[in-house]
Amino acid sequence: MTSEAEELVPDEPLEPLLDALDEDVRPESRETSRANLGVYLKEIGQIPLLSREEEAALARRVRAGDAAAKQRLTESNLRLVVQIARRYMNRGLPL
Repeated sequence: MTSEAEELVPDEPLEPLLDALDEDVRPESRETSRANLGVYLKEIGQIPLLSREEEAALARRVRAGDAAAKQRLTESNLRLVVQIARRYMNRGLPL
């Protein structure tokens, strides 16, 4: 995984993400949405990042049809997905 991934959640402040979420949610469900997003970010922050070698090995297993490897590779990159999504905040795309 790249060093960029090491800069991802949960080390970054959650407020900008939560504020962006608030813009897209009805007032009565904001609190629930904020809590759910916070839980999600905390959970994906617990997933260990992969080394370059681990990522390559998992990719080979995915190509061979290994569903567990696909799941692990996907989960290990969720912080990167959030980081990329953050780049598009306030550009007309809801989080």
